[in-house]
Amino acid sequence: MNPADFPRSSKSLFIFTAAKSNSPGVEEWFANEPQPLFTLARDWFSEFRSCGDDVNELLHDGCPIACINGAAFGYVNVFKAHINIGFYTGAYLHDPKQMLKGTGKHMRHVKLKPGEALDSEALSELIRSAYQDVKQLLSA
Repeated sequence: MNPADFPRSSKSLFIFTAAKSNSPGVEEWFANEPQPLFTLARDWFSEFRSCGDDVNELLHDGCPIACINGAAFGYVNVFKAHINIGFYTGAYLHDPKQMLKGTGKHMRHVKLKPGEALDSEALSELIRSAYQDVKQLLSA
């Protein structure tokens, strides 16, 4: 059975009470090396930030998390040669380009390597969809 077929509620969301707007720790994280990967991560995290005025953030498990009033909807993380753009409700997102990877119960991610071809519009749409998905769960 597809995870998208399971009923969901706001009780399944990952809530961070310490999330706030423009966290200084997140900005410090983006200053790390290797700078090309952290710059790429910053660029995509700005997409999460731009989803709405209710987006807040924090560092958790060593990476920036984007939230809606504390409910996590996305993250970025940097590895040795790539970054991940992650989605807390990724298993439920419409992904016509099949960009999402992973087998977790809820989470999925997109792996990006510098210089690799990327459908930026499709990734931006996944980010907006993740925001809308969590926002809808919060209002239900």
